[in-house]
Amino acid sequence: MKISAKAEYACLAVLELARQGPDDPPIRIREISEAHGIPERYLVQILLHLKGAGLVTSTRGVSGGYRLARPASSISLSEVLAAIDGPEASPRESRKPAAQVLAAVWERVRVAERVVLDQTSIAQLAEQIAPREWVI
Repeated sequence: MKISAKAEYACLAVLELARQGPDDPPIRIREISEAHGIPERYLVQILLHLKGAGLVTSTRGVSGGYRLARPASSISLSEVLAAIDGPEASPRESRKPAAQVLAAVWERVRVAERVVLDQTSIAQLAEQIAPREWVI
């Protein structure tokens, strides 16, 4: 599985937005950029793709920025990747038996990847990076 830099940056941006509380102000592009080393101009384009896919919303103005369009628990990793890289390409067709055998294996690998990505929510990932508060 190949993940483009653009898709990885999108995942990092969405994870940053997932850490935001419901009463927190929207997060500015500069904050996300500085936290993850993503060039601001590139991040703008990424956030526009995510907005077009309905994964984030933006607020203009002095107190503007970005936030998730829906709860992080309802956004899968596969949705973020598809918003940036588009749908998966169809496998090549071949009539040769050896190529067909390999194609069947590659398809099983793609199905397994899709299952993991579909079942992994942004909330699950954000929970793993959030500091744990211990009560003694």
